[in-house]
Amino acid sequence: MDSAAIDRFEASRGRLASLAYRLLGSAADAEDAVQDTFLRWQAADREQIVVPEAWLTKVVTHLCLDRLRSAQARHERAAGAWLPEPLLEGDPMLGPADSFEQRESVSLAVLTLMERLSPVERAVYVLREAFSYSHAEIAGILDISESASQQHVHRARIRVAAERRRGGEAAPASARRVVEEFLAAAMSGRTDRLVALLTEDVTALSDGYGLAGRLLRYETRERVASYVRAGFKPTPAKLRLAGGSPAMHIALVNGSPAVLAVINDRVVGAVAFEVTDGKIASLRGIAAADRLARLNEGWRQYEPDAPVIEGWWPRR
Repeated sequence: MDSAAIDRFEASRGRLASLAYRLLGSAADAEDAVQDTFLRWQAADREQIVVPEAWLTKVVTHLCLDRLRSAQARHERAAGAWLPEPLLEGDPMLGPADSFEQRESVSLAVLTLMERLSPVERAVYVLREAFSYSHAEIAGILDISESASQQHVHRARIRVAAERRRGGEAAPASARRVVEEFLAAAMSGRTDRLVALLTEDVTALSDGYGLAGRLLRYETRERVASYVRAGFKPTPAKLRLAGGSPAMHIALVNGSPAVLAVINDRVVGAVAFEVTDGKIASLRGIAAADRLARLNEGWRQYEPDAPVIEGWWPRR
């Protein structure tokens, strides 16, 4: 392959990776899809490709659809049994973030909800909401009609909106203050302080360090507060599992504030928050090592603020 063809692909790599991540919710799978796209680009008769960007978009989208359908067939990504891979602020795979729709489409909350869409609905929703493709362009990418594209995105918007039940976008500074208050309340062990910071319909999801084999789900303010209080309570067993006493940092993950537990410059756990109207509407706890690999790559290049809590240790 000549250098011009490689350069043309590399110019599209970031956009393709961002698209694949939104479709798959996994950075590792997205990277594999982009690499497979490169191999097809390498083998293609490029003189017959009129618009390379459109060709590459179509190829990576169909590769992602194949992965989604295969995963569904093996029941590996059943709704309610899977959390997306978190990405740290500044990760190029997060892609476009100029509009509210673009930022929301990469939030952990929406990536989780998109698991309930069919693969084609998910693809249409992402192409339309995050990348502003026209229905004519989407029809060409997915080999469907324009009217089908319109119907798919309409259904997807309704299904996502029905599950969101939230207000507008929270300002980063105010959202961070809420999370700081939450962390202080969690470490204090006072459930009443936690309850006051949660919305009436708050939900929490946890991967249970990847040990449970399924997601742990909590609803109602009291149950979520109890889960948080127990989860943030240091114990010798947790310290052994984590490999030490972590410092607690607050950073942006997928556009939302998150508490990161860090030991020796390695993130061992992340709790991402959705804040609305000054309260926490949802939490997602991720500690399985394979889901934190890309976030740790970014953390090694990151310049974090000072930790909110220097170290985590059992209370006497």
